[in-house]
Amino acid sequence: MKIYLAGTAVSKPKEEIKLQELFKQGCKLHSYFHCVDGFERKWFRMNTRNKVDLFLDSGAFSAKNKNIEIDIQEYIEFIKINEKHINCYANLDVIGNPKATLKNQKIMEKAGLFPVPVFHFGEDPELYLKPLIGKYEYIALGGLVVGANKRLIPWLDNIFKKYLLDKNMMPLIKVHGFGITSFQLLFRYPWFSVDSTSWVVTGRVGSIFIPRYKNGKWVYNEPPLKIAVSSKSPNLKEAGRHIETLSPRQKQIFVDYLNDKHYVLGRSEFVEKSQTYELQDNEKWAEKKPVDKKSKRLIEIIHEPGISNTYQLRDELNVSYYLEVEKALPEWPWAFAKEKKTLFS
Repeated sequence: MKIYLAGTAVSKPKEEIKLQELFKQGCKLHSYFHCVDGFERKWFRMNTRNKVDLFLDSGAFSAKNKNIEIDIQEYIEFIKINEKHINCYANLDVIGNPKATLKNQKIMEKAGLFPVPVFHFGEDPELYLKPLIGKYEYIALGGLVVGANKRLIPWLDNIFKKYLLDKNMMPLIKVHGFGITSFQLLFRYPWFSVDSTSWVVTGRVGSIFIPRYKNGKWVYNEPPLKIAVSSKSPNLKEAGRHIETLSPRQKQIFVDYLNDKHYVLGRSEFVEKSQTYELQDNEKWAEKKPVDKKSKRLIEIIHEPGISNTYQLRDELNVSYYLEVEKALPEWPWAFAKEKKTLFS
């Protein structure tokens, strides 16, 4: 199974040599909508030069949330220009309108492209999923970010068992799962590939993933611990949620993991300065600018760079974690076994 790392590192690609190397070891999903400009465009260009295994999504979900309509002809042109660098690309789906999604599939195919068709949560599978089976080798399931697994699992169980699996519970077709962040969903279904933004979202809120540790080994096929490491984290006072509130045994496992991965926690000092203060090379503002111009503003003085004070290092560590998870996943194709007792039952 492939895990395409979605989302964008908001750092300059040329300065992130380690992150470049990590992306080359795995797979990356880029959103066309976000590739127009900004950091995602820069990372897309860098990843094409580095020959990373790339999946291009249209970004229809993000565009809809911003009330922006993606021009299908511009999307087609972008794919044609970059087709030799992209392993696969999705149809321009229209959220909530399966007829329009199907129309776009035909428009893209007429233009000489071979987009991965997308079927969404809540759509009629008899009308819009069943016709895809046998016609395509690879499809995608979208609209899966609907909240609790208790809504998704019954729906996915039905979709897989009725349409996507044979009598031996083996997959009939390659299936990509958009936005799969739950370990329960990740290991329950025989996906060919999935994508997730968890690596970057988790790092932005000041946290990292730590695998379970059993019998002297790091375990990557079980749900991880998500530990906050930032000194500004809202989890600072929650037991078991922040590095400062871990038990001695948990803290030792945390330190051992960092040592194994060759990272350090880092050390910072927080002081207040006037708003006119000029930051030094090892300093950064630790809070938003106060409305009152006379109020002082908190700065962070970084005495030792580490995962607690440098989000780029958290990005690296979380990408590294997902690369290990990908190795721990079953090799496709594998059988779906709902009734079998699992880690998540």
